[in-house]
Amino acid sequence: MVDILLIIILLLVFILPFIFRKIEHNLELFLLIMGLITTVVSKTLSFHLLGHVFSNYLLYLVTAVVLVMGFVFNLTVSKLKTAINSILSKIKIELFVALVILFLGLISSIITAIVATLILVEIIHLLPLKHQTKVKVAIIGCFSIGFGAALTPVGEPLSTIVVSSLNAEFLYILKNLGTYIVPTIIILSLLSYFILLYERKRGCILPTYEELLTEEEDIVKAEERAILAAEAKKDVVLRAGKIFMFIVALELLGSGFKPFIDKYVVKLGDKLLFWINIISAALDNATIAAAEITPSLSTGQVKAILLSLLASGGILIQGNIPNIIAANKLEIKSKEWVKLGLPLGLIFLLAFYLLLFVV
Repeated sequence: MVDILLIIILLLVFILPFIFRKIEHNLELFLLIMGLITTVVSKTLSFHLLGHVFSNYLLYLVTAVVLVMGFVFNLTVSKLKTAINSILSKIKIELFVALVILFLGLISSIITAIVATLILVEIIHLLPLKHQTKVKVAIIGCFSIGFGAALTPVGEPLSTIVVSSLNAEFLYILKNLGTYIVPTIIILSLLSYFILLYERKRGCILPTYEELLTEEEDIVKAEERAILAAEAKKDVVLRAGKIFMFIVALELLGSGFKPFIDKYVVKLGDKLLFWINIISAALDNATIAAAEITPSLSTGQVKAILLSLLASGGILIQGNIPNIIAANKLEIKSKEWVKLGLPLGLIFLLAFYLLLFVV
C-alpha cells in the first residue's frame, strides 16, 4: 500500500505543475508540501531526518552563494547590457548565442549553475527574439549549464555528493566524465546556432529590441518586470529563500522515496537503472545520486548513473534549479518547456546509452 501511494505521489509531482498554473508559479512550496507528505507516507519523517536536512552545509552554502552573487549581479548588470549591445553590433546573434551557451556551460562549474543561469536569463531577455525562440534558447542553455556545472563539486550539489560518497578527488567527475560532458556542451552550442538560423528564416529574429517590444509587448513587459524584480534587493533575498525552500523540499522528497529506491530501483541492472533515472526530471538528481552511488560501484556504473541523471534533469522545469530560475524570469510555462526539453533529454539519453552499452 505504501509503495502504491509513493507511486501516486511521484505521478502527482510530474503532472500537477502542467495542470494548475498556481502550482507552476509556486513550485517550491508545492514540492515542499509533497516532500513532507512523502516522508509521512514512507514513515521516514523524524527529528533525526530534519536535523540531517538542516545540518547539511550545502543548504546554507548554495543559499549564501545565490544571495551574494545576486547582489554582485545587481552591481554589474548595467555593464552587461552595454557589453551585449556592443557585441551584437559586431557579430550575428546566432554566433553570439552559441558562444554564450558554450562559455556558460564550461564556466558554470566555477561560478555555480545558479549564477550562470542568472547571466543567461539577462542575456536572453535583451535579445530581439520572439518568445517561442527565447524558450528554445533558454532550454538549450539550461541543459548546457546543467551538464557543465557537474564537472566540479563547486558547480552543483550533485557532484559534491558524488565526490563525497566515493571519497574521490576534487576533479573526479571532470576526469571520468569530461569526455562526455564537454562534447555535449559543444553540441548544445552548435544546436543553438542552427536553431537560430532556422528561426531567422521563420521571422522570429527581429532587427531590434524595439521592434520586438512592438510585436510582443505584453510578454516582453512581463519578462522585464521579472528581470527587474530579479535585480531588486528584495527579490534577491526572496530568490535565496526560494532556493532554500527548494533544496529542503528535494531533500525531503529524496528521503521519502529512498526506501522505495533502495527496495526496487538500486537492485536493478545498469541498463534498466539508466532509464529508471529519468525520474530525476521531477526529483533532485543529487538526492537520487546519494541513494545510488556507493564506493562498491565500478567507474562504468558511476558514469551510467550520472549521465542519465544529467540528461534527464533538463526535461521538465522542476528537474533543475537553473530550469526553475529561467522559466520564472522568462515567463516560460511547463507545456512550453516540455516541447523541447523532453525530446532533447531523450535524444541525449539514447546517445549516452548507445555509447555506454552498445558501442
